[in-house]
Amino acid sequence: MQNNTKKDFEPKIKVEKLTGFKGSDLEDLCDAMEKTIADAGTGLFSVGFNWVEAPPREKLESYWKGLLLVPERTLFVGRIDGVIASSIQIIKPPPSNQAQSFAATMREHFVAPWARGHGLAKLLLKAVEEECVAQKLKILKLEVRASRDAAISLYESFGFKRWGMLDKYEMVGGNYIAGYFYYKDLL
Repeated sequence: MQNNTKKDFEPKIKVEKLTGFKGSDLEDLCDAMEKTIADAGTGLFSVGFNWVEAPPREKLESYWKGLLLVPERTLFVGRIDGVIASSIQIIKPPPSNQAQSFAATMREHFVAPWARGHGLAKLLLKAVEEECVAQKLKILKLEVRASRDAAISLYESFGFKRWGMLDKYEMVGGNYIAGYFYYKDLL
């Protein structure tokens, strides 16, 4: 009889910078994104995308393929047992925007519903901050729906400071939703 411990069943968690798709990466990323968009109405941690409904799969695939071609964007993904379950992006200003070259914006931070509770959201944030510091960026900015309590709590626990609010940030189902704007000094 084998003696199984809790450690035997712990999933392998990994965060990495993604520069190309291998194996089922693109399919996994699209699946995680679709599930996050479908779950966005729950108010749980699914900051993710501003789509109310997931677009057709070919549009999702085109989005991710195109993203990897944009020099000002850096994509990090979180994996559970090798399967992509989450992502986050860093967006730097284009070279023509010298006045804001010291700052980056964090976007599309999401964890698929089936992958929550393993610390991926925090690991992705940590990876983004480390990358920004390595690139000598001084400010990291983000925006989030005011209804995303878990995300707001996470960002504030990481030292992000709210600097503004917009009552008419998004429109879902014909109703306006407020949004908050945050920044964090990195250096």
